Amino acid sequence: MLVAIDRYIPGLGEALEPYADVRPLTPEEITSDTVGDADALIIRTRTRCNSALLEGSRVQFIATATIGYDHIDTDYCAKRHIEWTSCPGCNAAAVCDYVTEAIREYIRSGARPRSIGILGVGHVGSLVAAAARQMGLETLVYDPPLGLHDDVSGADILTLHTPLTRNGAYPTYHLIDRDMLQRCRPDALIINAARGGVVDEQALLNSTQPYVLDCWEGEPDINRELCLNQRAFLTSYHIAGYSLQGKINASQMCLDAFCAHFGLPPCTIKKNVVPLQGDSSSGWLKRISLQLKADPQAFEQLRQTYRLR
Repeated sequence: MLVAIDRYIPGLGEALEPYADVRPLTPEEITSDTVGDADALIIRTRTRCNSALLEGSRVQFIATATIGYDHIDTDYCAKRHIEWTSCPGCNAAAVCDYVTEAIREYIRSGARPRSIGILGVGHVGSLVAAAARQMGLETLVYDPPLGLHDDVSGADILTLHTPLTRNGAYPTYHLIDRDMLQRCRPDALIINAARGGVVDEQALLNSTQPYVLDCWEGEPDINRELCLNQRAFLTSYHIAGYSLQGKINASQMCLDAFCAHFGLPPCTIKKNVVPLQGDSSSGWLKRISLQLKADPQAFEQLRQTYRLR
């Protein structure tokens, strides 16, 4: 059996070696030529799994070491009988940590928010809600699939924790658009640590609200004007969920799904595969923001070399 994997997923290659031939690849190296003879594919958000990549391949199983899965053409996979899985909740604590640090920086800047509106109250949003209450913020929650319909438009902070979907009863693509921004407080802080397409970036650029962006449309070629705008309170290079524990959780969830699919005995990712060496001291997010604003074109390089929190 041959498994093609994103080489930046920690611990996975070593764990898979007893069961399969492992082909570690960078995201740029994952092409139809390099995965055509693979039985399984384990990737991150940089790899689009669609007909262009998979047509004519032997791939029967895909795992993405991420919460989101909009980079997987699920309809195509269903037609091809390719099983796929993601890792919901793997980095929820890390994203919550990012959002709370963003709020702390906002307060350090002199802001005095009293309320927060949370759109999406799943693995991440529920943690953010609990953290916000501990910070003394009135917490409003909006998640129609869960029957939660608080009016968040008057909140001082609006934070997004939804998947990116374009269809269904409650699509989230451009959930934050011009109309929504006009209904919100003109000075409300908008935080997006979910998926880039949940926010209409042109509408945000033309609005009055300050914002914190970790996820961007068109990554890694991000909107330079949006990054450098004076209302860009904090910016980062899609690392809100980048923590040691989050990475290990994702690796383990991918491994569990792989073993279950192929009927293999379970095994465990070694906990010491990635050294904990990132900066978690006060002000770490502000330093990251200054780093990206100094060179928005370095988005992907900064992301690949980011030291896990």
